[in-house]
Amino acid sequence: MLWKKSAYELLSLMKRKEVKPVEVLDAFYSRYLETEDKVKAYITAFYEEAREQAKALEDKNPEDYPLYGIPIAVKDNINVEGYPTTCASKILENYISPYDATVVEKLKLAGALIVGKTNMDEFAMGSSTEYSAFFPTKNPWDLERVPGGSSGGSAVAVAVQSVPLSLGSDTGGSIRQPASFCGVIGLKPTYGRVSRYGLVAFASSLDQIGPFGRWAKDVALIMEVISGFDPKDSTSTKVEVPKFSQDIEKVPEKLRVGVPKEFFEFEVEEGVKDCFDVFLKFLESQGFELEEVSLPHSKYAIPTYYIIAPSEASSNLARYDGVRFGYRAKAKDINQMYAETRDYGFGPEVKRRILLGTFALSTGYYDAYYLKAMKVRALIKRDFEEAFKKVDVIACPTSPTTAFKFGERTSDPIKMYLADIFTVSVNLAGLPAVSIPIGKSNGLPVGGQLIGKAFDESTLLKVAYLWEQHYKHYEETPL
Repeated sequence: MLWKKSAYELLSLMKRKEVKPVEVLDAFYSRYLETEDKVKAYITAFYEEAREQAKALEDKNPEDYPLYGIPIAVKDNINVEGYPTTCASKILENYISPYDATVVEKLKLAGALIVGKTNMDEFAMGSSTEYSAFFPTKNPWDLERVPGGSSGGSAVAVAVQSVPLSLGSDTGGSIRQPASFCGVIGLKPTYGRVSRYGLVAFASSLDQIGPFGRWAKDVALIMEVISGFDPKDSTSTKVEVPKFSQDIEKVPEKLRVGVPKEFFEFEVEEGVKDCFDVFLKFLESQGFELEEVSLPHSKYAIPTYYIIAPSEASSNLARYDGVRFGYRAKAKDINQMYAETRDYGFGPEVKRRILLGTFALSTGYYDAYYLKAMKVRALIKRDFEEAFKKVDVIACPTSPTTAFKFGERTSDPIKMYLADIFTVSVNLAGLPAVSIPIGKSNGLPVGGQLIGKAFDESTLLKVAYLWEQHYKHYEETPL
């Protein structure tokens, strides 16, 4: 079955003319039809529209296209020209994007077929995809549980194999945490590695686009395509893009792996701990050195994040006022129109974060909250810099728990926020990190997180590839 193959295998088959792009597309479309009603991964799917592009590729040379005929899904806060970009919010329900995000442009030029926009927490604010204004996405390993968030739809689409690769965005763990819950690989690149042009902003100093895949080599391949400097994004960095996929099998002979002692002061499920211990033992068996490191300010990561991210969201979401685009309430005057547009258009979690952020930025509170949070952010960044003087990568669980049940945390926002306890500090420091499947606890996937030095995604992918040869998580498919 073609949908069970990696992007790498599919490219090889198409290059040898054994399979046509249309056949590949149809195989994944049939898998989508088989699984979508159960999991609800997509807000908008356009496999059928992609057939024309697939047919057009038949006259082209596959060697000229690094992602020739590979179907890819995109989170619904990344613009695809001519299709809705809703951010899973009522306020943008009828908004059609007039342009492609840079990453989408690059994927199309590489021969990829964009087949749909995936479900998410509204405006990427959430850790469970329960905050979508339209419907929740379900975890394919247990349909009564959440897939994680905010990129839940992108993680699930790859987990059930309705696409071999997808894109999400990560502001505080929104790629890595759903990857952990759904048993796939999720990579959050270094801040500035991948262009954010065409990504709907949540927190501009934290947001980063990154890929999901089932195989490390596939993730390396898409990273080569989407990475690189973009003059349209002022935060994009001029750094050479390595040949991630060619180097991935060249695993370093010696690697120093740091294990942060503070991370185990937090409450971690026994099953997650057990899987992580097995993972560490494997790394040791490969001749890697394990070393305890200290990240003393990591305990302040959640409160710091929940001042900085809502403050930036408050500013970024001010543009949704019913005037320029999106939903507009009918009202007798402009003040009522603003109030009713935003009241109807935004869901409860988005409103909560706008209020938090507006408060933190208001006169008399700016110094006490936002300015202080920025100082703590600098300390968190410095902790990582000190740790990386001793080690090459840092390892920890991706999430303290496996996937939780629907409704279990929606009434307790703090409990929901703590799902990202191991991931937010990486965004605050602007570093790359990958979540890889490292085991199962009570039948549910467990993810391990590897954090790297700035712009060293290559080492993370090499370790992920090495572990994958041992664990072979890709052999099991949910549903």
